[in-house]
Amino acid sequence: MLESNGHAPVSTREEFAANVLLEGKDLLADLAQSNPRSPTTLTGFAAEMNATGDWECVPLIMAAVGASGPVDQTFFDWVVERLRTHLKAAGPLDGIFLSQHGAATATGDIDPDATIFRAVREIVGPNVPVVATLDLHANVSADMVKLADILVAYRCNPHTDMPDRGADCARHLRAMLGGMRPHAAFVKLPFIPPSTSQNTKSGPYADVIAYGQSKLDNEVIDVSVSSGFSLGDTPKNGMSVIVTATNGERAKAVARDVATFAWSQRKRFTTNLTPLAEATQMALACGQDPSRPALLFADVADNPGGGGRGNTTYILSAFHKAGVTGCAIGPVFDPELAAEAHRLGIGATFQARFNRSETTTFSEPFSAQGKVIALSDGKFVGRRGMAAGRSMDMGPAAIVAVGGIQVVVTTIRHQALDPMFFETFGIEIPKLRSLVVKSRGHFRAGFDEFFPDDCIIEVDVPGLTTPVLQNVPWRQVPRPIYPLDPDMEWAPN
Repeated sequence: MLESNGHAPVSTREEFAANVLLEGKDLLADLAQSNPRSPTTLTGFAAEMNATGDWECVPLIMAAVGASGPVDQTFFDWVVERLRTHLKAAGPLDGIFLSQHGAATATGDIDPDATIFRAVREIVGPNVPVVATLDLHANVSADMVKLADILVAYRCNPHTDMPDRGADCARHLRAMLGGMRPHAAFVKLPFIPPSTSQNTKSGPYADVIAYGQSKLDNEVIDVSVSSGFSLGDTPKNGMSVIVTATNGERAKAVARDVATFAWSQRKRFTTNLTPLAEATQMALACGQDPSRPALLFADVADNPGGGGRGNTTYILSAFHKAGVTGCAIGPVFDPELAAEAHRLGIGATFQARFNRSETTTFSEPFSAQGKVIALSDGKFVGRRGMAAGRSMDMGPAAIVAVGGIQVVVTTIRHQALDPMFFETFGIEIPKLRSLVVKSRGHFRAGFDEFFPDDCIIEVDVPGLTTPVLQNVPWRQVPRPIYPLDPDMEWAPN
């Protein structure tokens, strides 16, 4: 499971190992934990299989990281070989479930998700059911659809429905084992929706998802509309519609219908970002006037959940220079600064140098007088949103205060999915006057108890995950594609 940002540094074995890299008995043992590390698609699938009859679980391999650059080809080849080894050792199997992301690329392989499906098919043959979950941001290829029997994409963004979609796959697998034969239809739209327009609580994407779900009936068993990962910069870029039905012609008709509706809504997918200078003044006013509602500022252009490094300092520098108080920012990925804070200890004052060794684009250095406020081993169990009930690990982490701003500094890169990224250190979020999160949108399911939608400000700053698509140095996306080519015409084939 990997969402590959085409402009981010290569994703390495070490990065996967720091997140989830489990196989065989170790994977099975993790799934049995009350707070597993594995993605909840796996736990949702297993729970539904347990609830619907006897079965024997044969664990293969799970390699997952939130988002990064293209995966190192040597490591990816190793994962595929381990998958083959486990499949061959298992002997005849009745069905296969794969928890994929769908937006991976490798340093050599342009479609690693299809490569995984192909490796499975080569061993189990064409008649063994293969079902899989995909992220709502999957960049789907025709090969992926052909090689799997049923692909089920998340419907919620933030992705709070991952266990439910795993459970869907369990039910579909049971139905196939009972004789049901699915037919899939696939339409790829030449359309890259900006990331900040893809929330499903309301808005255009919510309407497209709802329209697709309205087509479910006794023949149509699943409608998945993947917006695609806009920054994948791959020939697979673009929104996808996958319809699975027991009747092939019906699947095609519904796929064309849903794709046509989605295309008709394309001009509603827009960005609404706040300039940094304006955001700074808003945060400053919140710190000075307790009667104002507290605000959450989303650093959408530096989202680790989309391949951002989680370390850009544009907002931190501007807020610090302006004298913003009552503010917390995080999680900021800076292993060297976290290690220095741990060496110095709580209460130490020092010159806090951010990004002292970073060379990646947008990772600008920032230095200020700092104080170590709190330290942690970085381990916690998520309590809300997508991280709820999952074991999380920031690595050695610290709170470093610079002026009136508390910065959460981590050793392992994460986006701000859950309040525990701050509460672990004793930060009481209701007492803050402003909060800056390194996240594009998944924070909404974790922090909605503190910040209603009208108190959330998406800030316009540079970064590897900018939703301003005209600012992205595209290399491989197919053209023409909307909105890069705003006057193009299209109809589903």
